[in-house]
Amino acid sequence: MPYARNADLPKAVANNLPRGAQTIFRKAFNSAYEHYADPKKRRGRASRDTTARKVAWNAVKKEYKKNKDGWTKK
Repeated sequence: MPYARNADLPKAVANNLPRGAQTIFRKAFNSAYEHYADPKKRRGRASRDTTARKVAWNAVKKEYKKNKDGWTKK
């Protein structure tokens, strides 16, 4: 389901990503959730939620990198 604000994100996302990365995740997730509503647009039998989550993490990884201290902007 789409997220209205960063505070609504799953704890695994909210507790690990900096605020800017959370916003990227939320916006990408919401956009992908709408875009992939039709199962024919998804690969294999992936759920709408799984597909949106993958898109969101890839969006975060374009702007941020994970290192020993957590996520930092590239």
